[in-house]
Parts: sequence; structure tokens; C-alpha cells
Amino acid sequence: MKKRILVVENNKDILDLISLVLDEAGYELELYLRETNIFEKITNFQPDAILLDIVKPTVEGTELCRQIKEAEGTSHIPVIVLSTHTQIHKIKEVCADETIEKPFDIDGLLEILDQQINSVN
Repeated sequence: MKKRILVVENNKDILDLISLVLDEAGYELELYLRETNIFEKITNFQPDAILLDIVKPTVEGTELCRQIKEAEGTSHIPVIVLSTHTQIHKIKEVCADETIEKPFDIDGLLEILDQQINSVN
């Protein structure tokens, strides 16, 4: 059975790249450019991991990540944050299971994704 990845990425070009890479790696994907109704989408899709674009490690910027990790039905799902922010490590302290700096290495992305999925199973 294919592992399911839900991706929320605000940049369409990056979303397209992630889609291509993860599809080729054999993952089942749900892709979103916006966070609108994301909890409903997570509940319906039941992903094995979430890739989440966060612009800044501020209270507002990390709110969705915190909500995912605090909610009973989603707290077990690994959240991997993608960000260009220089203080990306702070996001891991707040809510993320792992962080990946943009621009990212494709092999590194796949390795971290695999590690996070396997740490849950």
C-alpha cells in the first residue's frame, strides 16, 4: 500500500516539483496551495506524513503546525516543515517533527520523509 503524503506549499512551482518527485518515489499525494479547510482534508485523506510550508516561525506562522500536533486525530502524523527562514530550527522547537530548509536537496527530502514515516510505524 502506498504511503500517503499531504503537502501544503504556497509556491506553485515548488508544489509541482514536490509532486513530481514524490509521485515518482511511489507516494500517494494530496497537494494544496492554501491551508483552507486543511483539517477536513487531513481527516479525509489520513496521510502518513504532512509537508507544510511555513514562511516565518512566528505564532501566526506556526499556528497550523501546532494545531495539527495538538489535535487528537492528527497528533500522531509527522509534520515536516519546509521553510526559507533563517531561524527554521525554532519551528522544530515549537511543533515540527523535522524541518527542511529551502532550497532543499531532493534526496534529502526523500530520506527525511522516509525516516519520519518509519518512526511512526
